[in-house]
Amino acid sequence: MDVKHAIVVIGGGFYGCSVAEHLARQGAQVILIEQASDLLTRASYNNQARLHNGYHYPRSFNTAYRSRLNFQRFLQEFRPAIATDFIKLYAIARVGSKVSPHQFETFCQTIEAPLVPARASLVKLFCSRLIAAVYETQEYAFDAAILRRLFIERLAQAGVKVRLDTTVTTVLKAEDAVLEVVDHRGNSTLADYVFNCTYSGLNTIQNITPTRLTLKHEITELALVQLPSELEQISVTVMDGPFFSLMPFPDRHLWTLTHVRYTPHAAWRESPRATINPYQFLDANPAQSNFGYMIRDAQRYLPCLEAAIYQDSLFEIKTVLTKNEADDGRPILFEVDPNCDRIISILGSKIDNIYDALEAINDYFHSI
Repeated sequence: MDVKHAIVVIGGGFYGCSVAEHLARQGAQVILIEQASDLLTRASYNNQARLHNGYHYPRSFNTAYRSRLNFQRFLQEFRPAIATDFIKLYAIARVGSKVSPHQFETFCQTIEAPLVPARASLVKLFCSRLIAAVYETQEYAFDAAILRRLFIERLAQAGVKVRLDTTVTTVLKAEDAVLEVVDHRGNSTLADYVFNCTYSGLNTIQNITPTRLTLKHEITELALVQLPSELEQISVTVMDGPFFSLMPFPDRHLWTLTHVRYTPHAAWRESPRATINPYQFLDANPAQSNFGYMIRDAQRYLPCLEAAIYQDSLFEIKTVLTKNEADDGRPILFEVDPNCDRIISILGSKIDNIYDALEAINDYFHSI
């Protein structure tokens, strides 16, 4: 692919930075516009920092399979930002899980994900009355702060012009099929193509047609904790149901505690008639921590969590496709605007799905 165009990428999260670099390395003149004062500050930073290897999606084979395919590639490309120095455990609950130990083992065999029964010293950490099986797996975490530094270097090397503290308000059609990207100061930038990578803000820019697939937004809380010595360098996910997860958060040298039931504080589906700006809604509705509920439920399964020390909470907007609520799948959304085929909206729900998005971009330019 050789793209000789002027392109504006809106959104400086992981996906926006990746798209901008990819297009610039194909020969395009790329401007990346981000409303925050730095790159990778919102959902790219405020998340579980999990580099998925398929285990998390036994009800969505396609998502699991794509994670397996992308895992090693992502690890190799962003190795300086990947934390591997911990043991990743997946545990299956006796009651309330949508998957049994046998089903989980069969699923992992099918997608060829490494899986072995956990050593006895680790199994003893769990309540045997509530946990049916514990497995050691291969799954890592990423440091979003290091990813940010890597992208600052990579974008500069690729020749991408980055504009921070700039909010795009509207995209207009100018003459000769050129697009005019207007920011909150009234400044205009002309482009042949616009890639909308604003995640939760996909449908908030005037004259970009709302996505055909319905989006669901959640206000989510990630509690940052200091783990007891028994859990030093151990990560835990209890699945598949209303349970919890512990993942390293490398930038803060802490661990995130999330809970399927208590991490979401509010949720809503977008309406074609009234789009609420999710980021403005989050800023206007400061949430109180649900850490107490999270830890009390989690320590039923992992009693030593009674000694965990709460440090802080990160609140963010999480956006998913409503069509995948039943199977928990996380495909990318790649939509060409029906009113202007030079505007493309991309939603990526998992960081390792970026390669699917870049492949879709290549297909798009090959088709025109």
